[in-house]
Amino acid sequence: MNLKNALTCLLVINLLSCSPLPHKSNATAAIKNVILVIGDGMGPQQVGLLLAYARQAPHSIIKNRSTAFDRLMHNGQLSISLTHSADSLVTDSAASATQLATGHLARPEMIGIDQYGNAQENIISKAKRLGKATGLVSDTRITHATPAAFAAHQAHRSMESEIAADLLQAEPDVMLSAGLSYWLPESVNHTAYQQHLNGLAKNLKSKRHDQKDLLSAAKNKGYTLAFNKQQLQQAQGKTLGLFADTSMVNGISEAQQQDNPLRQQPTLQEMTQQALSILEKNDQGFFLMVEAGQIDWAGHQNDTGLLLHEMLRINATLNTLLDWLKGREDTLLIVTADHETGGFGFSYSADKLEKPMSLSGDAFVNKHLFQAQFNFGSIDILDRLHQQKLSYKDMFTRFDALPKHHQTAKELVNIINSHTEFPITEQQAKTILRTEANPFYTQNHKVLGSKIVPKMSVNGAFFPYQADNRANLLAQAVATQQQTVWATGTHTSTPVYAFIQGPELALQPFKKILHHTDLGNLAIQALKP
Repeated sequence: MNLKNALTCLLVINLLSCSPLPHKSNATAAIKNVILVIGDGMGPQQVGLLLAYARQAPHSIIKNRSTAFDRLMHNGQLSISLTHSADSLVTDSAASATQLATGHLARPEMIGIDQYGNAQENIISKAKRLGKATGLVSDTRITHATPAAFAAHQAHRSMESEIAADLLQAEPDVMLSAGLSYWLPESVNHTAYQQHLNGLAKNLKSKRHDQKDLLSAAKNKGYTLAFNKQQLQQAQGKTLGLFADTSMVNGISEAQQQDNPLRQQPTLQEMTQQALSILEKNDQGFFLMVEAGQIDWAGHQNDTGLLLHEMLRINATLNTLLDWLKGREDTLLIVTADHETGGFGFSYSADKLEKPMSLSGDAFVNKHLFQAQFNFGSIDILDRLHQQKLSYKDMFTRFDALPKHHQTAKELVNIINSHTEFPITEQQAKTILRTEANPFYTQNHKVLGSKIVPKMSVNGAFFPYQADNRANLLAQAVATQQQTVWATGTHTSTPVYAFIQGPELALQPFKKILHHTDLGNLAIQALKP
């Protein structure tokens, strides 16, 4: 080595020895909190509907036309996850949520149980063993499949009375949703709870078949009980909030009531905000699961206007979470879906072809007019979807409340055409109201047990929730106007998005094609000190 090279080496060594030790990067920061947000039924198509509305609707209500998903992409990363349950092409919410909560494959309709029938420890239990606070929030009901899978162990999702008892035994610090009827003894004493409910449930009914009073048991475990927005906002510690009998209001109703000073039911956004304020008091951190569950319900009924409102609801909730996360490097946020529902999509059609138009570009100057070969859809459809005033289910509830002799096609037209921007004709109403002998009749079956059902002309096997099939038929009647197609009344196997935000090092394991068992295991591993 010559003298010049030797001096250079000595200089480099000296500089390195004098340099300060590298600062601990945020990339290696420890995870204190894990937040999992599940858009039930929210496949890529549903996210696409929100993005289309934000970007293209002439009168979009989304500020700056930028969604919470844009914020997630700016600060995090996107993966995709397969959702199938054990030995099945498609999953239901119970199995999928169980896979997310335990990291183990499950079979359809199981709660907290693996594919072999064994109860598996869930992320709530593991977080509690680490001294962390835990919470469950849902806009369905707390005993419904998704929240149940994170804290209960039952052979079937329909066992909601048993699930309520399991939830109480698991003792998450915060449980906020609906489902009051599963917490009341069979012979409920109305006066015992009326002072708490402030008249919200004048005719309390229990769905239990025993005398267990789970509300009193919850109070004995130190829970503050909340039955309305005001009581929730006053809650400071361990809280059980049950804000409706069997389900929260849907996204359209929530939006309509948002600014009502007399509103009693909290929004999903408000429940999430209060859960954060309670859970963040734990110095060891927390795990929180938030479910936007009625995206799935809109998908089952093929209700595109309602679906848009449900996506706006999760968007507002995610923005609240992202605001809370600003400046934090100790939290892992996972936003995904348990599955896609409905096979939704906008599509181009042969109906009402677009009119020829002149264009200024060189390719068209002094030449022919531009005319698309098909109807690719007008963006004003997005505004018209947002203007829907009632869900399809609520429209048919109003129809069914009419005296029998008024339940006519003409009356159905009046109800639908006064609550949606996509009118139907009397002939279409007659088609919607047609019935037939149930081709899938199964005696004593929970949903296939009716002998006479709405007549589905196409793919009836994929619309098994027969009591609600008039909503699916309505969707078919307005499909051409909405430029919308729905493939099914159930779930599909479409892989779903997984938006991940957190310290850079924590994101690395998510950079691959995942299955929900992987996603669940990664969330569990992130909890460890």
